[in-house]
Amino acid sequence: MSEERYRIVIRCPECKEKYILRGRLNEDGQYETGFKRCVCGNEERLNIEASPET
Repeated sequence: MSEERYRIVIRCPECKEKYILRGRLNEDGQYETGFKRCVCGNEERLNIEASPET
């Protein structure tokens, strides 16, 4: 697992909610943040942007 941390921005296209989290890349190439779903219940259609933390 990578030790580099990322700034993850998750946007929900359904309700327009925005979440800014920190996370790491796991072995499967996915970001681990602990985020499960949006407050509107959306779990699948999320826009995710990641950039390395400085």
